Amino acid sequence: MNDTNSIDPPAPTVYVVDDDVSFLRSVSRLLRASGFQVVIHNSPVELLAELGPDSCGCVITDLMMPEMDGMALQQALLDLENPLPVVFLTGQGDIPTSVSAMRNGAEDFLTKHAPKENLIAAVRLALDHNVQHRAEQARLQLLRQRFVSLSARESEVLKEVLQGKLNKQIAAGLGIHERTVKLHRTHITTKLGVHSVAEISRLVQQAGMFQ
Repeated sequence: MNDTNSIDPPAPTVYVVDDDVSFLRSVSRLLRASGFQVVIHNSPVELLAELGPDSCGCVITDLMMPEMDGMALQQALLDLENPLPVVFLTGQGDIPTSVSAMRNGAEDFLTKHAPKENLIAAVRLALDHNVQHRAEQARLQLLRQRFVSLSARESEVLKEVLQGKLNKQIAAGLGIHERTVKLHRTHITTKLGVHSVAEISRLVQQAGMFQ
């Protein structure tokens, strides 16, 4: 039975940015013919204004544009809460720029004369990476929610446990009974779904908690 109240996740979108309107339309036709959902912009500023935390997909961008160049757009995307992978498609690239773009995480750096198969392959790889990234972010969010479910006292006990302290030492430091420490530790392992201090330490590191 379908849940009529459920909300489907947004469809992956290929956002294409280029100040050359004719080329923009040409690329969008190619991508749509290949089965991609496409949104076009002739300005990086317009694109950034449209993107939100639920946006998913990838960005194809020219390098040289009047308001904001492609490198600045790449950095702006990296600074977002939900960054999208970038494929550069330009007629004015050079080796130092392409190296810099790839070091910053660009999926590919193509010229506008590159075979269309190369562009399609780069887009598919970028979309796959975005799906993987979103899945990992969702996993980490669920993991952090487990830590948020801990009470203030349980969090205090957990910090002491992570320092390798014994129950007796924790009890003395927090001014509580040793049996209470044991009870808190049981609650902690139950809420986190683990059984050992080693497992707790691994989850803490993954979630980036208590840094």
